[in-house]
Amino acid sequence: MDLKEKLQHLPDHPGVYLMYDAKGEVIYVGKATSLKKRVKSYFRGQQLPRTAVMVSHITDIEYILTDNEVEALVLESNLIKEHKPRYNVNLKDDKSYPYIKITSKEQFPRVQVTRSVVRDGSRYFGPYTNVGSLRETLKILRALFPIRTCKGTPLKPRSRPCLNYHIGRCLAPCTNQVTPEVYRQAVDNVIMFLEGKHEVLSKKLKEEMEMASERLEFEKAAKIRDQLKAVQDVCERQKVTAASEDDADAIAFARERGAALGIVFFSRGGKIIGRDHFFLEGTSGLSRAEIMAALLKQYYSRGVEIPPVIYLHDEVEDMETIAQWLTQLRGTKVRLKVPKRGTKLKLLNLVHENAITLLQEHLLLWRQQEEGSKEALMEIQELLGLPRLPRRMEAYDISNFQGTNQVGAMSVFIDGKPQVSAYRRFQIKTVKGPNDFASMQEVISRRFRRAEERDPKFSDMPDLVLIDGGLGQLHAARQVMESMGVGDIPTFSLAKEEELLFNIDSNEPIRLPRESKALHLLQHLRDEVHRFAITYHRKKRNKGTYRSILDDIPGVGPKRKKALLRAFGSVSKIRQATEEELTAVEGINRSVAKRILESLGRKPNGENTTSSP
Repeated sequence: MDLKEKLQHLPDHPGVYLMYDAKGEVIYVGKATSLKKRVKSYFRGQQLPRTAVMVSHITDIEYILTDNEVEALVLESNLIKEHKPRYNVNLKDDKSYPYIKITSKEQFPRVQVTRSVVRDGSRYFGPYTNVGSLRETLKILRALFPIRTCKGTPLKPRSRPCLNYHIGRCLAPCTNQVTPEVYRQAVDNVIMFLEGKHEVLSKKLKEEMEMASERLEFEKAAKIRDQLKAVQDVCERQKVTAASEDDADAIAFARERGAALGIVFFSRGGKIIGRDHFFLEGTSGLSRAEIMAALLKQYYSRGVEIPPVIYLHDEVEDMETIAQWLTQLRGTKVRLKVPKRGTKLKLLNLVHENAITLLQEHLLLWRQQEEGSKEALMEIQELLGLPRLPRRMEAYDISNFQGTNQVGAMSVFIDGKPQVSAYRRFQIKTVKGPNDFASMQEVISRRFRRAEERDPKFSDMPDLVLIDGGLGQLHAARQVMESMGVGDIPTFSLAKEEELLFNIDSNEPIRLPRESKALHLLQHLRDEVHRFAITYHRKKRNKGTYRSILDDIPGVGPKRKKALLRAFGSVSKIRQATEEELTAVEGINRSVAKRILESLGRKPNGENTTSSP
C-alpha cells in the first residue's frame, strides 16, 4: 500500500504515528487523539517551512493504536527515545551530572553516586551541578546517618563487620548488628535530609533524643544530639527560599538564533536545593507551547523525581494529558501551573533569566570553539599541504592483548569536533595471532568496501585519514587504500611519545609545533580512536573471561546460565546436582537438565561418565 492509500485508510482513533524517509529511517514521531485528522493535516494547506521540509522527505507512515491519549503520550516518549528522530525536539545534556541514589527497593538500602537515572524503584536526588556541593552532602550523610555504601546486591552476610562499622559509618546489617526496621529508620532520615525537609527531620531527631534520654541510653542520645546539631547547621546555611512551602519544580526555557536551553529549579520544603539545564534540539518553527510540552515529556520520562506541583514560565500544549501522564508516573496527583502574578511569577522570571544567561554563555563558548576548530583545520591544511580543508577526519587503531581478542576501531571528527555517532568498531576476523599490520589492512579494507556497497553508515568519505602508529601501520593502510582506488585520500600516521607525523611520500617525518592547534586536534583524534579501541577490547576480553563450560551446552543461554549459577553457586556444584534439583531451577526442563548433566560428564541417573585417572 503506497502513502496516498495509507492516508485514506487512517483510523479515527487515538494513537502514535511514525514517519519514515526514503532510507527507512524514522524522521518524526507524534501522537494524536485522532490519527486520521492529525496525520492528514500534514499534507494539506499552508505549512510552516520546517514542517514543509519534513513532509517532503516522508515516504511511508506507520501507526500504533492506543486506548487513550495518555497511553499515546507514553508510547510517543518511548519511541522518540528509541529512534531519536531528526524532526522531533531532542533534549540533550551538555554534561552528565551526578545524582545521589538511594536503593530503596533493597532490604538494606545503600547510598550511591550515579550519572544515570533509571526506573528501578530507587530514589534519586540531584543532579548536582556543583561537584563540591555533592562531596559536602555525601560527607554530611556519611557522618550523620550510618547506612551502607558497599556495592553488594543483595547484601551478602559477613563473619565480621568492616572498618566503617567500627568508626560509626555503618550499622553493619551484613553481620546482623541492626534490625531491618531500625535500619529503615536511618534510611528514612537520609531521604528526609535530601528532600530538604530539615525542620521535620530536626523535630524527629529531637523526639528520638528525648526518648533515648528517658530510657537512660545516654550514648545513643549523644549521637542523636550531634546529628540534630549538624542538620540545624545545614538548615541555617540554606538561605534561598522558594515561592511556597511545597515541593515543586520551576521550569523555563530560552531560545536564540536557532538554539534553545531549558532549565529546572528544584524546590523542596520551600527551599531551592538545586537546578538542572539542558539543550533542546529541533525547536525551529515550533511555538513556545509546543517546546514546553516537548521539554516536559522528555525531561520527566528520564526517571527523575516528580514533585506534586510544577510551575511553568510558558503555557504548554496538551497540558491536561501531560498532567495525567505525570500523575500516573508519580502515583499521586501532579498539577501543572502557569502563574500570572505574585511570588511564583517572580520565581519563574528568575528561572527564565537564568536560562537566558546560560544560553548566551554557551553560544559565546560555541562560537569560540568553532573559531578555534576552524583555525586548527586551516593549520592542518597548510602544514600538511592538503588540497582542501579536512572537514571529515577519520582515525584508525588496533588493540589486542598478547595476540588475543584483536579489535579495530575508527573515530570520526567533523569540522574539528568528535562525531561519536559515526565511530565504528571492528572485530578482526581473518587475522590469527598478533599481527597489527594485517589487522589494520582488514579494518581499512572493510571500511572502504562498505563505502563501495553504499552502506549509509560508511558512505561519507574522509578528507584525511590518520593511522595510530608508525611507518609500518601507515604502509599497511596505504597498500589497501591504493588497491581499492581511494589512494588519493591524504593519509598520515601519528606516532606516540615524539608525536611525529609520517607521510608515505616523504622519508622525513613532519614535526608540528608542540603548541600548535593543528597538533592538538590531531592528538585528540588519535587519542579518541585509541580510547575507543581499548574500551571495545576490554569488553571483549572480559566477556571471554566469564565464559564457562555452560556456554557450550545447547539450550543454555545467558538467562539459564545465570539462574543455574545463582541456584548452585558454581559449575562443580551443578555437576553434583540431580536431575530433579536442576529442574527445580527456573527455566530448566527435563530435556535441558539431561543435556546439562551429559555435557558435564554425568549420566541423568547421577553416574559419572568420565573415568577417574
